[in-house]
Amino acid sequence: MTALRTIWLMTRMRLTRQRNVLFNNLFRFKRKKARDTTGGKRSSLWILSLLMMVVMCVSFAGMANNAVLNMQCHLDPASECRYIDKQGEHHNDMHTATEELLTAPFASPLMHGLTMEVSVLFLLAVLMPLGSKEMAQPDWDLEWLVTLPVERGVLLWGRVLERSVSNLPGWFALLPAYGVIAFYSGHAWFALPIALLATVLLLMPAALLYTLADTGLRMWLPGSQLRNLQALTGLLNLPLIYFVMALGMPAANGFVMNWARTFPSWFNWTPPGLTLQAMQAREASQCAVLVALLLAQVALLMWAGMALLRYQLRHGVVNSGARESARGPVRPQAPTDTGTSASGTPLALLSNAVGAILTPLQRRELRLLSRDRNFLFQTLLLPIIIIVSQMVFNGKLNSLEELGEHHTLAASIAFGLGVYVLMLSAFQTLNNEGNVLWLLYTVPRSIESALKEKAKLWGVLTMAYPVVVLGITAWYTERFEWHMLALVLLVVAGIPIYSMIAVSLGVFACDPLAVDTRNRVRPTYVYLYMLLASFYTYCIYTSVWSQKLVVMVLTASMALALWQKARDALPYLLDPAAAPPARVSAADGLIAATAFFILQALVLLTAPTVTPQRVTIAFGLSGLTVYLLMRLMYWRSKAAGVPVILRGTSLGLSLRTAAIGAAVACACGVAYLIALQHSSLWTEVLKSAPTLKGGSLWLFALVVVAAPLCEEFIFRGLIYGGLRRSMNAPQAMLMSAAIFAVVHPPLSMLPVFILGLCTAWTYERSKTLLAPMLVHAIYNALVLTAHYWL
Repeated sequence: MTALRTIWLMTRMRLTRQRNVLFNNLFRFKRKKARDTTGGKRSSLWILSLLMMVVMCVSFAGMANNAVLNMQCHLDPASECRYIDKQGEHHNDMHTATEELLTAPFASPLMHGLTMEVSVLFLLAVLMPLGSKEMAQPDWDLEWLVTLPVERGVLLWGRVLERSVSNLPGWFALLPAYGVIAFYSGHAWFALPIALLATVLLLMPAALLYTLADTGLRMWLPGSQLRNLQALTGLLNLPLIYFVMALGMPAANGFVMNWARTFPSWFNWTPPGLTLQAMQAREASQCAVLVALLLAQVALLMWAGMALLRYQLRHGVVNSGARESARGPVRPQAPTDTGTSASGTPLALLSNAVGAILTPLQRRELRLLSRDRNFLFQTLLLPIIIIVSQMVFNGKLNSLEELGEHHTLAASIAFGLGVYVLMLSAFQTLNNEGNVLWLLYTVPRSIESALKEKAKLWGVLTMAYPVVVLGITAWYTERFEWHMLALVLLVVAGIPIYSMIAVSLGVFACDPLAVDTRNRVRPTYVYLYMLLASFYTYCIYTSVWSQKLVVMVLTASMALALWQKARDALPYLLDPAAAPPARVSAADGLIAATAFFILQALVLLTAPTVTPQRVTIAFGLSGLTVYLLMRLMYWRSKAAGVPVILRGTSLGLSLRTAAIGAAVACACGVAYLIALQHSSLWTEVLKSAPTLKGGSLWLFALVVVAAPLCEEFIFRGLIYGGLRRSMNAPQAMLMSAAIFAVVHPPLSMLPVFILGLCTAWTYERSKTLLAPMLVHAIYNALVLTAHYWL
C-alpha cells in the first residue's frame, strides 16, 4: 500500500471506532434481544446525550464570545463599552463592544490577549487527551500496528494524523474560539470554514506533542510514575480551563487582564498567534505571507517532532518492565505481642473506634481509597483545586476573610466542594470496582444495601469539606443573622441528597462490560449530575423562601426517583441484553409533571391575553396530552402498576374514603382561609380576584373537573404510586404531598399539602383514582365558594 492509503486507513479506523463507541453506548435506538422472560434493554440515553451535546456546543460558543467581548472592553484603550452605574460599579456594554469589533481592526493589546487565550487552548488540546488516557495501560494499538508490513515512519505519521482528527477536547477548545474570532474579524459566513481550517492545522502539532509525551514516557517511566504523571496532568488542566473561563467574566480579577496585556509579543509569531494575524489581515498579500509562514512553522514542527519520535522508538515500541510498578523489597515484620500496651496507643484506639463504627464494606471502601494513590489524590485534592481556581479567576473572593462578609458565596463554595467530592467518589462507586464488580453480586446480601452503605460513607466524609468552609465563615463573621442558619441548613441537607443522586447516576454511568477503561463512565451522566447541582445552587442564591423550598423538595424527590430507577437496574447491570420489567416509577411522574407544566406554558404563549377560558383550555389539553402519552408508553412497554380510575374499584369503599378525606381537607382549607382573612396576607389573596371576573364558569370547570382529573393521575397515580414501591405508605404520602404543594402558589402550600395527604390516603385505601379525584373536586369547589363568600 502507498503511504497516503495507509494513513487514510488508519484515520478511518480510528473514526470508525469512535463512531461505534458513540452509537453503541449513547445512541442505541434498537432494543437488544432478551434471552429470558425480561424485556430487552432499550436505551433512551441518545436523547439525553443529544441534549447535552447541544448544551455543550452552545456553552463553549457562548464562553468564547464572552471572552472576546470582555477583553475588548478591558484591553482596548479606545473602547467605550465600559461604564459606571449610579452605585459606582463597573459594567460592560456588550452591544457597544460588538459594534467596535466589527467596525475596526483589533487593537494590539486585544491581539495579545487573544493570542494568550488560543495558546492556552492549544495547550489544553495537548494536555486534556493526555490526562484522560490510561497511560499505565499497555498501548496495544501501536504494538499491533508495527506488525503490519508497513514502514514505521508511515505508521507514525498515520498515528499522529488520526489522533489530530479524533481529538474531541481539542475540537471543543479551539473551534468555538477561532470561529468567534473569525466572525468578529469580518469574515461573516466564511467564519466557520476558516475556523475549521485553523483548528485542523493546529491539531496536528497538538497530536504530535501528545504522541511524543504518551509514547515516549511509556518507554522511560514505570507504571506507578505514569499514573502519578497522569493525575498531575489532569489536575493541571483545571486551572487552565478556569483561567480561560475567567477571560469572559466581567468581574474577573485584574491580574487576568494584566497578564493578557503583558503577554509576550513573540507568541504572536507562534502557530496560534499567526493564525490570528492571518484572520485579521486586511490585504490578500499580507494574508498569504502569514499563511505561508504558518504552514512552514507547522511543517518544521512536524518534521522535528517526527524525528524525535523515531528516536524514542529506535529500540522498538515495548520497553520491558515499564508497565510494572516499582516496589521496594518487603521487610519482615517483627512479631508483636497482642497483650502489650501497643494496642493502647492513640492511633490504635482511633483505628478500633473507627472499625467499630464502620461496616466491613465501608472499611473496605476506605482501604481501597488509601491504596489507590491516584484515586485518593483526585478525590481529596482535586475539589480543592477546582474551588480555589474558581475563587482566584472569577474575581468574587480575594481572601478568606471575605467569607465572613459574603455568606451566600461561602455557602455556595461549601456546597460546590461537596458536589465535586461526591462526583469524584460516590459517583465512581461501581466504576472503581473495575473488573471485579461481579464479586458484589456473590455476597449474601443485596447490592442495593451495599450501595446504601457506600452512599452514607461518602456523604459523611464529604461533609468535612463544607464544615471547614462554614467554620471559617463563622470565624470571620462579625454579626449573626438568621438567614445564615438557613444557608447552613441548605448545605447540610444538600450533601446527603446529592450523595444519593451521585450513587444513582453512577449506576447508569457505569458500563462494566466496556473493554476500554476510559469508556466505563458515560460522560453524559457526569454533565447531568453537574446540571442538577447547578439547579440546587440556585436554591442557595435565591432570597425567596418559597423558591428555596420548591428546589429542595424537587431535588429530594428526584434523588428518590433516581435511586428507585438505579435499584431496578442493578440486578441486570452485568447482562447486556436483560432489563428490568417495566413498572410505574416516581421518575415517570416527575417527567409527566414537568411535561404537563411546560405544555401549559407553550399553549398560553400562543394566546394574546390570559383569561380563565384560555387557562382552562390549556390546562385540559396539556393534561389530556400527558395522560394519553403516558398510557401509550405504558401500553407499549406492558408496564405493571398503571393507575386506574374505575376498573376493579369498590364503589362503596371509594365513596367512604372520599367522604373522610374530603371532610378533613375541606375543614383545614376553610380554617386556613379564615385565618388568612384576619391577617395582612389577605390583600395578596385578593389581588388575583379581579382577574377571575367574567369567567366563573370556566374557573369552576378548571378547579372542579380539569384539575382533579389531570393532577390526580400525575401526583397520586404516578408519583405516589412510584414512591410507594420504595418506601412505606406514610413516607410516600408525605413526599408526594410535598411535591404536590410546592407546584402551587406559596400562600396555598399548607392547605394543598394537607389535601395531598388526604388524597394519597384515599388512593392507598381504595387503590383507584376515583376516590382522590372526588376529594380533590369537593375541596376545590368548597374553597372556591368560601373564597368568594368570605
